[in-house]
Order: sequence, then C-alpha cells, then structure tokens
Amino acid sequence: MSARRRFISMVAGLFAAPLLPARPARGQQADPFAPLVREITGGAAVRPGRVTVDTPRLADNGHSVPLSVNVDSPMTAADHVRSITLLSSRNPRPLMATFHLSPASGRAQVATRVRLAGSQRVLALAQLSDGSWWSGGAEVEVTESACLDAT
Repeated sequence: MSARRRFISMVAGLFAAPLLPARPARGQQADPFAPLVREITGGAAVRPGRVTVDTPRLADNGHSVPLSVNVDSPMTAADHVRSITLLSSRNPRPLMATFHLSPASGRAQVATRVRLAGSQRVLALAQLSDGSWWSGGAEVEVTESACLDAT
C-alpha cells in the first residue's frame, strides 16, 4: 500500500471513529438491565443481596415458568418492602411485573408464573421503606421459548 493510501485511510478512520457505536471492552458484556433499572429506580444505587429469586434452572417450556421472590425484611411499619419488580433480559417486554407490598402483607414474598422468550437471566428489584434498592437474580435455561415476537 502506498504512503498516500495509508494516510487517506488513517484520516478516514479518525473521522469515522466517533460515528461508531460504543461497545463494551473485549470480555465484558453490556448489562441488558441497566437502562430499565435506571428508569425504575430513578438512578438510585442498587445493591446486590437481600433478594432471592427461586426458579427452576431448566424449564421445559417458557410459557409458564414458576418463580418466587423472597426479600430479607422484618415487614414492620418502620422496615418493610414497598415493591418487588421482575425484569427479563430477553422478553419483548422486559418489565414482567411489579408487586406492591406493605407491612400488612406479612411476608416479603411473591410467587407467580412467568413467560420467558428463551434462556435468560431474570432480575428482581426490591425497594425498601428507607428508599434503598436491592437486587437478586437467577439464570433460566428454557427448552421451548414463549413470547415470540410476531414481527
């Protein structure tokens, strides 16, 4: 390659670089939940822990996957869980459900069945009465997907 062509391709690369989308560094993956978590929490810090997501590691069918969430909380008037939100990393609608709780709920626990569009990570966010946010998650391998996009 001639010096002139090398120079032209180098200059073109300098001008094109800012137009390319940002990508995570090699070996790192972008967090698929980050934008939605920021929206739900209003940008508040989310700490891992206190939230346990229990679901089968292998689901034969994504149409009805049992899932339960437990949050470590005494559920008193002074210290209780306000809400539990379930998020999916691959569903067409990643916000699967939000449950609102109060001290009258007795336990910081919800159990449901969810539809999953393939193998993915499920994340549960819990907001406590002091305004703090906590999270927990689980990986689910789905053999038959649900929630297929009709487009």
